[in-house]
Amino acid sequence: MKKVLAILLTLAILLTLGACAKQSSGAAETTTAAAETTTAAAETTTAAAAETTTAAAAETTTAAAAASALPTSAKEAGYQVPEKCSDDLIKAAKGGSITIGMSIPQLANPYFVSVKNGVQKKCDEYGYKLVVVDAGYDVNKQVSDFENFLNQGVTAVIACPIDSNALVDITAKMNEAGVAVISFAQIVPNANAYFTIDEYTYGTAIGKNAANWINDKLGGKGNVLIISQDNVEAVVRRGDGIQDTITQMCPNAVIVDRQAGDNPDKGMKIAEDVMQAHPEVNVITGNNDAGPLGAVEAIKALNLDQATMDNFYVGGADATPEAIAKMKEDGSIYRATVDITPFNTGKNCVDAIKGMVDAGTLAVGGDVKVSYFDMVPVTQEMVLNGWKSEGAE
Repeated sequence: MKKVLAILLTLAILLTLGACAKQSSGAAETTTAAAETTTAAAETTTAAAAETTTAAAAETTTAAAAASALPTSAKEAGYQVPEKCSDDLIKAAKGGSITIGMSIPQLANPYFVSVKNGVQKKCDEYGYKLVVVDAGYDVNKQVSDFENFLNQGVTAVIACPIDSNALVDITAKMNEAGVAVISFAQIVPNANAYFTIDEYTYGTAIGKNAANWINDKLGGKGNVLIISQDNVEAVVRRGDGIQDTITQMCPNAVIVDRQAGDNPDKGMKIAEDVMQAHPEVNVITGNNDAGPLGAVEAIKALNLDQATMDNFYVGGADATPEAIAKMKEDGSIYRATVDITPFNTGKNCVDAIKGMVDAGTLAVGGDVKVSYFDMVPVTQEMVLNGWKSEGAE
């Protein structure tokens, strides 16, 4: 009997040890698997982070390279610049009172309002007096306004021209009198500093917004309508920038059509006609906000199914108040625009004047600089999270 009990006791001990060993082995396997999962996750996270960082760095490098390739000399860029100017007025302005005249094509345009607000901000900071006139898109009035500025003896004029050619003579007289001339947006001849936009680079920024949507939402296979401004020679390159960028970033996307339409009515008509011939179109992007805003109304009238609308893209540029308001509407398909920071442009114009006042000399010839607007992508998500253009009213 004792022998039987001993045998049974031994068997029980062996079974217990076996169970413990099995549990330990299982725990070890679980721990190892967990470690492998953790390692894999870490590798995935690292790879994703590295990929994102690399992509961002590459995009930044590309943007920087494009910016550095642009000419910084206005003369090199092909702009008409003064070869000599009187410096008497700018020297006298140092330490004295400074008055700046500002000529705007139309103050009803929100873009010009933001530029004006930036100019006013810096004038207040430096103690300069600012006189703003609205040309009302009247060429003759703008020329007359320049003549009045000259007769009033202002220190400087900041202007966006309605017709550059109409200002050649009066700006040449300003050079002789020593009045600093600052050009923004379009080109004022004989200016001492230029702040403008590189059309192709602007198109690239617009195209990136559309391309990102195509890749993120449509698997890289969007069917694209470009509403351009090819009717304006100076702006054709913007459309080229849009088209080239989409083609490069989305090689499987199809550019279905490209037509000129720079206002809502034209944008709507183009979208109606193209959608009838090509109902597969699911991306519409434009040179500005006006044309694409018209396209939105055309698309809404088609009563497309919700899945299609959820992935439909319409976008443009200029970050107009109308575009920002459209993004906020329930179910809006207006997805992106580009802010060219007009408030900063205004501030930069005044800073250029201050630099000349401090130096006691006006920039002439090869010293006349051209600077380019910043371009900030603005997405619907940003707007819904409270984004607002600085200086907007």
